[in-house]
Amino acid sequence: MASNQGNQGGNKGNQGGSGRGFASMDPDKQREIASQGGKAAHESGHAHEFTSEEAREAGSKGGKAAHEKGTAHEFTPEEAREAGRKGGEASHGGGRGGGNPGGQGGDR
Repeated sequence: MASNQGNQGGNKGNQGGSGRGFASMDPDKQREIASQGGKAAHESGHAHEFTSEEAREAGSKGGKAAHEKGTAHEFTPEEAREAGRKGGEASHGGGRGGGNPGGQGGDR
């Protein structure tokens, strides 16, 4: 059985290829074409719609894999606070209503 491991990561610089096809395209062009396909799938009703539970499970798997590979981002305490604040605002429709949109205390 042949392995495709040597071709992972795209066709950078079109080394030894024919110069044709999706893999030889500019990454931005690839992204645009893939985006069009995703939009068409959603419009036609053929795209998979994740439930909250499926999305949570997929995210957990991705995070575990990244940590095992050593490629996961390690948050500083400040980054973790900021991410938590943004998540809370997104899920609860804004802060605590005190008119302090920056989340910072004190007079300005």
